This record gives sequence, structure tokens and C-alpha cells, in this order.
Amino acid sequence: MTISITKTKSMAKWGNHIQSVKIVTNDNITEQGTDIKYLVFRISEYGSDLEDEFLTYNKINGAIRRHIGKQINKETKLRFHNITAKAALKFGVETRVLKKRDDEGLEAAQMKFLKHLLGVTKLDKEKNQCIRQKNRIKEYSKVIKHYQNKCLQLVQRMDTNRLPNQALQ
Repeated sequence: MTISITKTKSMAKWGNHIQSVKIVTNDNITEQGTDIKYLVFRISEYGSDLEDEFLTYNKINGAIRRHIGKQINKETKLRFHNITAKAALKFGVETRVLKKRDDEGLEAAQMKFLKHLLGVTKLDKEKNQCIRQKNRIKEYSKVIKHYQNKCLQLVQRMDTNRLPNQALQ
């Protein structure tokens, strides 16, 4: 395996704090970064990739509200939301551990869209559970946990000589 020193960055975190590390390869010190993008994920000192996904989710929902608006009925908007915005949230969550704060963020993002879809305001004082029941929608945290379980079962069914199965054991 060949490692490109010019492209390689390193970051070590202990809890929420970045630690200073010195990694030397072929007498070259790797650059230490505070904001690294690996494939499609952003690893940062200042935020998480989940926060980026919340922003993307809200941008998609805003586009649905602005550009589709009152032209399409509620069911079609909900289907469009499920295909685009929900998929943006599910991307890359197979390996993520959701904290209680993440669950609350997921619920807040979901409720923001659903309340606008139904025309519910804060003055109506309608509970989130009632809004979900009207639209026959599950909590995102439960949907994501179900998706994670499906991915785990897929890896467990793989042959034992495949890398994902070996990594699991």
C-alpha cells in the first residue's frame, strides 16, 4: 500500500477536544487538520457530519416549501419529502451511534416540516405524536435504528471471509 504524504492529514480527538499528535511516514510529518473531509463525511473540531446532514435536510425541506408550495397536495409533498429529504438523513447512518441530543435534533427537524405540511402552528398546541399519527409517520430515530439493524443483519449474513464480517468480529 502506498501512502501519499501530500494528501494525508491526521486528527486525534479525546472526547470533544483535539489532541496534538505527530505521525511520521518515510521521514515526513503528516499535516494535522481541524477540519477533514473523508469521502463524503466531514470530521471537524467545530461540528459533526450529522449537523451538516440536518442543514441539508432543512435546505431540502425549504426548497419543497418554496418551490412546490400550494401547487401540490399534502400526500404528494410527503412522498417527495420521503424520497429526497429523508434519504439525505439516512445517508451514512449505518455506523453512527445516535445520542439523545441527536434524537432530539431529528425530531425537531421532522416536526418542523410536518407542522408546516399540516398548517399546524405553535398556538394550536398539538403534540408531536398526534401530528405523526395524522400522517402515519414513525419517529426518525426509530426509522434509523431499524435501518441500522437491517445493515447489521446484512453484514452478519455475509461470508466469514468478507471484510465487513471480519471487522464486525
